[in-house]
Amino acid sequence: MFTTIASFAQEWKREADMTSGLLDALTDGSLDRQVAEGRRTLGGLAWHLVTSIQFMGSLGLSIDGLGDGEGGSGKYSAVELAAAYRTISDSFLAAIQAQWTDDDLSVTVPIAGEAWENGASLRFALMHQAHHRGQMTVLMRQAGLRPPGLYGPTYETWIEQGMAPRE
Repeated sequence: MFTTIASFAQEWKREADMTSGLLDALTDGSLDRQVAEGRRTLGGLAWHLVTSIQFMGSLGLSIDGLGDGEGGSGKYSAVELAAAYRTISDSFLAAIQAQWTDDDLSVTVPIAGEAWENGASLRFALMHQAHHRGQMTVLMRQAGLRPPGLYGPTYETWIEQGMAPRE
């Protein structure tokens, strides 16, 4: 759980940069890639990352967003998805910094019938992104794309550095 806006802002910026880099690696041709019939596509996951940030408005934040979140990935190109993510991510952070104080992080808000502290909800927002980035890297590889290193080097990075990849 976060106890200061400054600590959240620092971590959000770092994680949002990773998400942006992942979205930048998408191509229009990769957006329809799905792991199985009836499951989210790579573009659908990207769109979910964009629109899920707007959910944080349920914590009492007024976030300049993208409307009602309708449209899905089919409406946007890969470049537009990445730009939309940057816009909503920046708006989310700006809303927190302008509308909350550190004391607001300990305020409890009902979410899906449970009591969540705002600081814990912010932690969840970060982990939610990381969860879906992991899913996206698998689909990216299946689509023939090279995902960027997120928390460490990729297989390709090991090779390029002349190192034997770890098994």
